[in-house]
Amino acid sequence: MGSQEVLGQAARLASSGLLLQVMFRLITFVLNAFILRFLSKEIIGVVNVRLTLLYSTTIFLAREAFRRACLSGGTQRDWRQTLNLLWLTVPLGVLWSLFLGWIWLQLLEVPDPNVVSHYGTGVVLFGFSAVVELLGEPFWVMAHAHMFVKLKVIAESLSIILRSLLIAFLVLWLPHWGLFIFSLAQLFYTAVLVLCYVIYFAKLLSSPESAKQQTLPVSRITDLLPNITRSGAFINWKEAKLTWSFFKQSFLKQILTEGERYVMTFLNVLNFGDQGVYDIVNNLGSLVARLIFQPIEESFYIFFAKVLEREKGTTLQKQEDVTMAAVVLESLLKLALLAGLTITVFGFAYSQLALDIYGGTMLSSGSGPVLLRFYCLYVLLLAINGVTECFTFAAMTKEEVDRYNFTMLALSSSFLVLSYLLTRWCGSVGFILANCFNMGIRITQSLRFIHHYYQGSPHRPLAGLLLSPVLLGVFALSGGITGISEVFLCCERGWLARLAHIVVGAFCLGVTLGTAFLTETKLIHFLRTQLSVPRLNDKMT
Repeated sequence: MGSQEVLGQAARLASSGLLLQVMFRLITFVLNAFILRFLSKEIIGVVNVRLTLLYSTTIFLAREAFRRACLSGGTQRDWRQTLNLLWLTVPLGVLWSLFLGWIWLQLLEVPDPNVVSHYGTGVVLFGFSAVVELLGEPFWVMAHAHMFVKLKVIAESLSIILRSLLIAFLVLWLPHWGLFIFSLAQLFYTAVLVLCYVIYFAKLLSSPESAKQQTLPVSRITDLLPNITRSGAFINWKEAKLTWSFFKQSFLKQILTEGERYVMTFLNVLNFGDQGVYDIVNNLGSLVARLIFQPIEESFYIFFAKVLEREKGTTLQKQEDVTMAAVVLESLLKLALLAGLTITVFGFAYSQLALDIYGGTMLSSGSGPVLLRFYCLYVLLLAINGVTECFTFAAMTKEEVDRYNFTMLALSSSFLVLSYLLTRWCGSVGFILANCFNMGIRITQSLRFIHHYYQGSPHRPLAGLLLSPVLLGVFALSGGITGISEVFLCCERGWLARLAHIVVGAFCLGVTLGTAFLTETKLIHFLRTQLSVPRLNDKMT
């Protein structure tokens, strides 16, 4: 598969994923806004911080390293060995869920059963749901390696919507079930998610027409199960060693990704109610990051991993592929910077209004607006970091990955200490400030790698982080106008004043986007050409 074709498929995967996620996330957004009005802050804190941390930690430690290792390189490999390696995530997940479940039940503070009931059942079911989700890992990797457009988004979004509907129904009819409601819903979510992948592959592989057209390395659904043969190794040891390198890095990355939840859970710097408010703001603030940046990062990580060869410098690879990777990286950096700046500038003036609409006075009257304003700045750093690490992890050699682990170790330690100190000093905002600091360090490390990687070539992809002075001026002017509008029109002056505030923001946003369209012509050309790439081998219609 040529690099242009890989780029086209990656661009379609990201764009189609973005559109579908926007549609499904809007539905989930409305359902969650409804559910929030029937729950206490304490239940939200235990579910969204304590139990979700158990689930995400188990999942991350069991599969993240396997995903990165098995998605590196092309599809031409011994997939029997790769699938065998992926199935090891299941017993690994069982071990992690048992170990972490014991910690959650025996070593951590147990919530008051009169306020939050069925905590022990919640721990067991959340841990079990993580193991259930790992059963679909070979199907997930196979789908992503062959770029099955829309499958991931449809499966995840459908599962999330059904989970939210189940929670809404149970909260209305059986509110006394407490955490048992969310535990059942989480198990239901993972079961539906895995079934979507299994059913899709079963239908694809059983269809005679699809079997003739598809290029999968398997012909039956049973070929995706563990396969022990007398000839050949059970797993690819090169992939296994790369997995171990990524595992050490993944362990540290998990601390950075979920660091504030670990500090909240193990150091008790916030009560369960404050944890609930923080987590709601965190989820709302990261909504755009999940909608826009995550599909781009996942899709173009596959593109960079397929186009670039890990063990070779730029001079030893196909110059056409090196050039294309540089052009794509520069455009993605520009896109991430523009999106992040837009969220930061306009999010500052519309944080309180957004929280009031989403969760009512429970969110908009306390520390919520301040948290969301700081989080908008963090989203800018998230956007840039997603693109830079997407390229860095795809291009690093095994030795460079190992060296990077030492940096991540120091970063993880400093992050935990900084989170604790800043939270003691300025409350829950300290978590966001600590995240900004550490995200800045990670971006710096990735920028150094990218600069060094292209140092011997004529390409300078880091130019994507430069904006025209005119556009920067428009951003500054829009921030000032919307800030003044918030003071005089929002948010205790009635719905007409709020509507006027929204109109002012929409006008400033239109001017800003129009200026970006006129000044960033190179990015606009990239988006036009890649989003209009002919639909080559679209495997999911």
